Amino acid sequence: MVPLFFYSCTANNTDTGEYSRQFKAIGDTVDNFKDLKKRPLIGTNYLDSAFKRIGHPFVHDKFRFYGYHYLYQLKQKHDYKKALLYADSMLMMAKQSVTKRRYQLDYAEANFALGDAYFAMFEYADAYKCFYQGYYIGKSQVNNEILAEYTYRIGMVLFKQAHYLEAANYFKISHDKSSAYKDDFRSFYQRQELLADIGESYKNAGETDSASFYLKKAIDYINANNQRFNNVAEMLEIARGVVYGDQGDVAFIKQDYKGAESFLKKSIAINLKKGNDNKDAQLTEIKLGRLYLVSNRSDELLGLLQSLRTQLDSIPNAEAEINWSYLMAGYYENRDNAKALAYFKKYSALKDSAVKQANSLKSINVTTQQANYEKQTEIDNLKDYSKRQLIYIYLAVLLAIMAAIIVFLVFRNLKRSRRDVVAIKALNDKISHQKENLEHALEELNQSGREKDRILRAVAHDLRNPLGGIASLSSVMAEEEYTADQLDMINLIKETSFNSLELINEILEVANTANVTFNKDWVDVNSLISNSVELMRFKAADKQQSIKLALPPDSVSIFINREKIWRVISNLISNAIKFSNNGSEINVCVKNEEAWVHVAVKDNGIGIPDKLKQGVFNMFTDAKRPGTEGEKSFGLGLSICQQIIGIHNGKIWFESDTESGTTFYFSLPR
Repeated sequence: MVPLFFYSCTANNTDTGEYSRQFKAIGDTVDNFKDLKKRPLIGTNYLDSAFKRIGHPFVHDKFRFYGYHYLYQLKQKHDYKKALLYADSMLMMAKQSVTKRRYQLDYAEANFALGDAYFAMFEYADAYKCFYQGYYIGKSQVNNEILAEYTYRIGMVLFKQAHYLEAANYFKISHDKSSAYKDDFRSFYQRQELLADIGESYKNAGETDSASFYLKKAIDYINANNQRFNNVAEMLEIARGVVYGDQGDVAFIKQDYKGAESFLKKSIAINLKKGNDNKDAQLTEIKLGRLYLVSNRSDELLGLLQSLRTQLDSIPNAEAEINWSYLMAGYYENRDNAKALAYFKKYSALKDSAVKQANSLKSINVTTQQANYEKQTEIDNLKDYSKRQLIYIYLAVLLAIMAAIIVFLVFRNLKRSRRDVVAIKALNDKISHQKENLEHALEELNQSGREKDRILRAVAHDLRNPLGGIASLSSVMAEEEYTADQLDMINLIKETSFNSLELINEILEVANTANVTFNKDWVDVNSLISNSVELMRFKAADKQQSIKLALPPDSVSIFINREKIWRVISNLISNAIKFSNNGSEINVCVKNEEAWVHVAVKDNGIGIPDKLKQGVFNMFTDAKRPGTEGEKSFGLGLSICQQIIGIHNGKIWFESDTESGTTFYFSLPR
């Protein structure tokens, strides 16, 4: 009788596509850090330390781990290049999702994250391409959660392009489709934000009545959820403050200066508090300053601008900075023409820079871009269909030629001698029989290949669960009190189980690499290498090792499969870490030539003896050895690398000795 404890451990370690039980608790804690507005750095530090304690995180655990770091780099640090790296890692994890639904949601979210990072870097073409990738899977799978995210982003693009009525329509669509979200605080907060965005779009379009309607609707929606989300009351107050600022702007447009001043001061009082939306408060102060200027309230205007100057020195805000200079010019007009002119020149310079940036965004027509991408997708599908049809035509022509040759031979031999008719008939029958045998043999061969793949995956699937259970059970048992001999046996079982799981994954990777056609795209080499190195620094840190990266100043793009070449780089760096001593240095170098891109990974490790060099790239080679700390090696990784580089028409080789370590090189054609 199998103990109930064994079943529970097995169930907890089966990846269902969602979060593992351990990560769910970690995620709730990290979210709580955000809800309580504690320093985000505390949450990320806690996340890193807690994540390391999860023995075998699920795929979605890893996806969200990278997602938290992505948000921290994008929203808090404003390091958009690092955010792009984490978004790329999210995409890599999304492709490994174990359920169709999770793949759809994570793949779309990762593409939206990539798009947001590109957008923040003003790389609008790349941003929209990523947005479309997320939209396409949402459209093809009729997934309203994904479509809500896409239409929200297109609304923001159109808003920044000053197409306010079109933006309002997209925000409305997003608000409608957001009903598919899980009913939680995130869903509520985005829906109230969308109502406010609709109101602001109508305000900027000059339709003040519609703007007032939707802004009031946003306030009513927030107030209706006061009790439900009272644990995050400060977040609700921030949202109110933003809407009050827009309501004040609407009142100003209607020349209701008293009502405008009341709304604007309420907004500033909320969001000027430490930890609240200070940048929104600065923009609202600009609106209040504009009111003071048209009302000729000079003393109040000057006091407000002096206070705002202090704020901008500590919290920069490009849009507020432009308008501050404009208001200062307005204040000094008719008082000090020289100062007024100086401030107006500064305003003009800042405004010109902002206009140039806005023009680069306005050059993208999202409707045209979407139509172009959809046409390109249709063309790609038609190309695939045409290729299949062309193969059928070639086969038909080949069979027709063979049939014509046979007929010709038959008639020629009949003319030569009627005595040969019987022999020709026998020969023809033999050819037909051989043809059938060949076709049958070919079909059996294909069936055998498919059956082999099916058996391999079935065996891998059937072995993973029991091995996973054994690994988990032994990990738990190792923490109990046993004799030294018993612990040695338990640890041996644990290590053997994890090694077997790793071997199964390596074998499947070999099979997939040999049989699957790669999808290729133009990939920036420097970005790919930097991404790989950044992700491997965590592993190197476990052995106090450092990774030095040397990139060429001018990066190039090459036509490759990003995921497979990423695996080659990661595998070579992983081997360098495995076979190097603690505290050593690993060097990664990239060089560009006219026809090739060369990559080198050098370690200062134990090197490869001459007697083992011939078998390094062989599958299941005898050249495998344990790492410097006893790390297991199966001898499959370099074979996989050689297959991947070969399929890309590249070259891979190495130089090694036991004194100075090993350097692996590979080259890819440009």
